[in-house]
Amino acid sequence: MFKSKYRIIGSLFIVLASFSACTKGLDKEPTASTDESKALLTSEDVESALVGAYSRLGDDNVYGGDMFVYSELMGDNDEIYWSGTYQGMTQIFNKNIPVDNDFVQDTWLGSYNAINVANNVLSAIDSVDEAKQDKVKGEARFIRAAVYFDLVRLYGKAWNDGSPTTNLGVPLVLTPTKGVSESLKVSRNTVAEVYTQVISDLSVAEELLPDDNGFFANKSAAGAMLARVYLQKGDYENAAAAANRVIESGTNSLMETYADAFPYNPDNEKEVIPNTDEDIFAMQVNASQGINEFYTFFSQSGRGDIEINASHFADYEPNDDRINGGFYESGGSIYCGKYDMAYGAVHIIRLAEMYLIRAESNFRLNPGSAAAADDINIIRARVGLDPIAAGDLTLDAILVERKHELSFEGHKLHDAKRLEQDILGIPWNSSKLVFPIPDREMKVNSNLVQNDGY
Repeated sequence: MFKSKYRIIGSLFIVLASFSACTKGLDKEPTASTDESKALLTSEDVESALVGAYSRLGDDNVYGGDMFVYSELMGDNDEIYWSGTYQGMTQIFNKNIPVDNDFVQDTWLGSYNAINVANNVLSAIDSVDEAKQDKVKGEARFIRAAVYFDLVRLYGKAWNDGSPTTNLGVPLVLTPTKGVSESLKVSRNTVAEVYTQVISDLSVAEELLPDDNGFFANKSAAGAMLARVYLQKGDYENAAAAANRVIESGTNSLMETYADAFPYNPDNEKEVIPNTDEDIFAMQVNASQGINEFYTFFSQSGRGDIEINASHFADYEPNDDRINGGFYESGGSIYCGKYDMAYGAVHIIRLAEMYLIRAESNFRLNPGSAAAADDINIIRARVGLDPIAAGDLTLDAILVERKHELSFEGHKLHDAKRLEQDILGIPWNSSKLVFPIPDREMKVNSNLVQNDGY
């Protein structure tokens, strides 16, 4: 059923020079934090701070992967086995999280660090050379929006759980500060207010960013994140439109095979691997900068803490190439084969997701949609599956395709919530599936309100 680990991926890619996304293009040392007493006086200062914002975004507890691993652990429906010794991760996997969970705290702090550096860049945008201002502003707003979107999904109720206009999300801090709680005594904004800010930031970013921006966020990255946000809201018209803009831009293309989307070099698992043509946005990793927590937890070459249960494959079609292209068996256990390169890029958004979002959204707007079937069949054809006629296509079939294509890429919990699917008998809207506000933040900021159940 599964290929040997060392035969999963045959395609090799050119070695990336020794730099990460946080240095390519700007050619500067990153400034990860900015002293408020030291103004960003020149364009070079601000551009260096922007590099620092990417560096903070790529921290292990933010877009270095932890945020997405949480989703797979908390959203698990007995399809994985967790053998890790990190108590905080075990608590997340067990859906029994105390308020002093260290991962919950570190992700909160790391996220607001990234937001703060982005805010510093935006506050000093007038110092940037005029020809570069749009790009710099667009990147900073993309970073801020991306982090806020994932924060509100983890620390707030789902959009469809009660009223987003009254449910509490996370504090919106849009100007530079020394610290979220200590300096401002901020209160939590509503879920709706956070989504509104996220959509505003991403819309501006999509307008300002160039089509090509190296490994940094570009126009398609902003549009793709917008499609993801709209899908989470159930705004299918806007989700389809945003996904369509990304697909039709031609900036990215699907790799020839599913395995090609996750490059692997069996002769050198520490080769630095660049983005593929399918990666709309990914965090770069090398020996000196960045980290890939998918590799840490999913790869047998990392910690190998997450094994895949046989139950995960119950609804795959027998000849689905994603079985061999995405998994391998070793020592009697099954592992996800997408993350076996220590310095592989952290895949945040792939083009395949845009086809799936456009298909689902178009189908919901117009059941029996030929366009929806066309998109699903593009995904199916790549993995050797027969096409589905438009008249035979169902929403369940689309969702199964999404599950298989995007397996273990960080969508599990958030899809369960938007689709209102219970998890191991726990209701999809249970407080057990929402992170607590970290105890440290509650102690220093009396304006914060704790989530239900904690």
